[in-house]
Amino acid sequence: MATYLPFEEKLKEIEDEIASARVRGDTEAIVILEKDLEKELGKVYKNLSDYQKLQLARHPDRPYALDYVRRLMHDAVEIHGDRTYRDDPAIICYLGYIEDQKCVVIGEQKGRGTKNKLKRNFGMPHPEGYRKALRAAKLAEKFKLPILMLIDTPGAYPGLGAEERGQSEAIARNLLELSRLNTATVSVVIGEGGSGGALAIGVADRLAMMRYSIFSVISPEGCAAILWNDPSKVEQATKALKITPDELLKMGLIDDIVDEPLMGAHRDKEAAAVAVGDYFLSQVSALKEMDEETRLQKRYEKLMGFGAFLEPEKKK
Repeated sequence: MATYLPFEEKLKEIEDEIASARVRGDTEAIVILEKDLEKELGKVYKNLSDYQKLQLARHPDRPYALDYVRRLMHDAVEIHGDRTYRDDPAIICYLGYIEDQKCVVIGEQKGRGTKNKLKRNFGMPHPEGYRKALRAAKLAEKFKLPILMLIDTPGAYPGLGAEERGQSEAIARNLLELSRLNTATVSVVIGEGGSGGALAIGVADRLAMMRYSIFSVISPEGCAAILWNDPSKVEQATKALKITPDELLKMGLIDDIVDEPLMGAHRDKEAAAVAVGDYFLSQVSALKEMDEETRLQKRYEKLMGFGAFLEPEKKK
């Protein structure tokens, strides 16, 4: 059964009426209702607020990293463990093919259902998860394989054990190592990009976001609690944080926006997977045309350009 968000109630009503008309065999009503649905879709999804986009990014039916792996990859083998402590199920790593391109895919996995969410720690990696991701990235570098990184996390796990095992060091190490990794890298935010938990697999030659994804330094709820001590200010915080793809592209913090179905990736997972796969293959093709020195230099320039600003001219 489809899950509808509060702003989708009108769509639910029309879709329920279409289902009822199909049961009755009323083809005339179906045609009229489908036109109404198309009109309502344009009205709702072409005028989404930042908070509504946040809700779509967190939609419980939205495809997770494993959904993309299963739809995009073939002859895939999973890579487990960091060779130091344990295997972290919140990070998944696969070696295989996307079409004819041999590659490594690294992703953050939230899990569905209570049992699986607990197993995946709600998509919040421990330090060993980031160390596993780096091990897979180094493997890709050794064999000159391009890497696709799928970002989807509320943030790195802040628990005591994670801190004892060096959470901040693991994230910092990934930022350093991925910045100088000598192979083509593409990172895509497929849902939530939360703070350092997202950055740890977000340093790449190309960083893109899906249309209904978000990338933030803190959750809007956390921002509202800190700034106003008022959870009702979450919509205001979402707008102020500028966490949507359009805003981040405008500021030069991401390279591209990957389109997804108008009603969201959760409504058409196949089309969403095709969009991500096509983007990855096109970017890898473009990156392969550069020599290694040029590609690394462009990556360096991009990373060093973050946070740059121009001083306003002084009036004479």
